[in-house]
Amino acid sequence: MKALFPIALLLAAPLAAAGPGESLAEAPPPRINTLVVYGEDPCPRSKDDEIIVCARQPESDRYRIPKQLRKHKKSDEPAVSWTERTRTLDMVSQKGLPNSCSPHGTGGQTGCMRQFLEAARREREAMKAGQ
Repeated sequence: MKALFPIALLLAAPLAAAGPGESLAEAPPPRINTLVVYGEDPCPRSKDDEIIVCARQPESDRYRIPKQLRKHKKSDEPAVSWTERTRTLDMVSQKGLPNSCSPHGTGGQTGCMRQFLEAARREREAMKAGQ
């Protein structure tokens, strides 16, 4: 019984602070609704417990995406063709496969000589075309 006495005092303290005739429950604040109306549409009437604020927009904006969502950033990356992207993906995905000239995987070293020979052939062709 002695242990419950401090709990009873804590629960009774707010009632004593309220004063005689006052209740602890205050009236809830009014609800505030903000709406966007388009063209000549009427703004709805408010009730006793709510406030309605209407923003009027032109009829032409009724079915459009809002302006703040229409903006998009242009990427700083230069445009890369799909062909170049697939070449890059092919090169990356072939790491470690036979003829890939990679230290990873079981046949990666076999492509190094092939790449060396292709580079030499292109160099010879470029020299012939230059003469």
